[in-house]
Amino acid sequence: MPSSTPHTRRAHLQALAAAGGLALLPGLARAQKKYDPGASDSEIRIGHTIPYSGPASAYGAQGKAIAAWFQKVNDEGGVNGRKIKLISMDDAYNPAKTVEAVRKLVEQDEVLFIGGALGTPQNAAIQKYLNARKVPQLFVSSGASRWNDPKNYPYTMGIVPSYHTEGSIYAEHILKNKPNAKVAVLFQNDDFGKDYLKGFLDGLGDKAKAMVVGQQSYEVTDPTVDSQLVSLKATGADTFFNITTPKFAAQAIRKLPELGWKPVHYLASVSGAVSSTLKPAGLENSVGIITCTYLRDPADLEQANTPEVAAFTAWMKKYNPGADPTDMLYVSGQVIAAAMVEVLKRAGDHLTRDNLMKVAASMDTALPMQYPGVNLKTSADDFAPVERMRPQRFNGTRYETFGPVMGR
Repeated sequence: MPSSTPHTRRAHLQALAAAGGLALLPGLARAQKKYDPGASDSEIRIGHTIPYSGPASAYGAQGKAIAAWFQKVNDEGGVNGRKIKLISMDDAYNPAKTVEAVRKLVEQDEVLFIGGALGTPQNAAIQKYLNARKVPQLFVSSGASRWNDPKNYPYTMGIVPSYHTEGSIYAEHILKNKPNAKVAVLFQNDDFGKDYLKGFLDGLGDKAKAMVVGQQSYEVTDPTVDSQLVSLKATGADTFFNITTPKFAAQAIRKLPELGWKPVHYLASVSGAVSSTLKPAGLENSVGIITCTYLRDPADLEQANTPEVAAFTAWMKKYNPGADPTDMLYVSGQVIAAAMVEVLKRAGDHLTRDNLMKVAASMDTALPMQYPGVNLKTSADDFAPVERMRPQRFNGTRYETFGPVMGR
């Protein structure tokens, strides 16, 4: 047997190393991919609830937008080669139905996480359950302050500006522009309405007692808010803060002219959509309404010619044919879906529930349809992604933004 040379020994070792490396590669690949239920090499399952029926069914447009954005993403190859499967269920804005639907999504459909579920009482009803099971409740479509509590609820994160933040912005605006205002407030009697109201009162500070001359609440099961509005008009208020969901917002907007009451009208942004609120109320009745936005409005002439709005309009035409592209519920749905996709992209092949929350809690990015100057920004101890908004006023046809971006 011929003796080996340094050259042949080196070549032999290189060959062994290469062979060993090849043998190890599949193991390394498996080690690099980490999955929890709902994720695989080919698919990511996401659970979602929203009212497609019931008193808040107008919000169903948001769910349709989320589904349509995921369809676009899937048509373009998915997220890191994986297709998104959205399982969206109708809870009719009923917390009991939300609980039932989410249990099915987690325990039977085995979704990776619940994303973009809508409603304050609805998400509150599932928050403890999802956190106990360590299932992310990601980008909750509600501005309740309770979604920003990483110490007690590390698997829950909101996305829209908190109702408390928005309420304080309206208070700041009134103090600057109408410091002697007499304010009447209509609010939904749940966490949603009370959060807005608290932010508003906190924003007014020590002037709240003198400035707020009337408060009336309503239940989501009430047929109308007519009697509450009659009582509020009787206070002599010249400013009205309308903290309602779309059905009741439209009723209030329509009722004010019937009562001959013409206050400066501030409307919670969750009900500011032209298609689902202002058109049913009558555009002529909606002139002058002031609300806030953290999103680009396709109907705003200041935004109409931007590439971001052009891309949004093209997507709407292809994936939501026949739908109104100026309905802000479609814009908010697209932003929520885009935020979920951003987290999934950054998570790569490490699709565990814990890693999704870690990624979501370290964001600083501007999504295309967020208003300029408003970023999606989070940290390990701050789960409030958006805390800035800009005032806008309805002119009878569309909203016009005015003044600076407000908030922190």
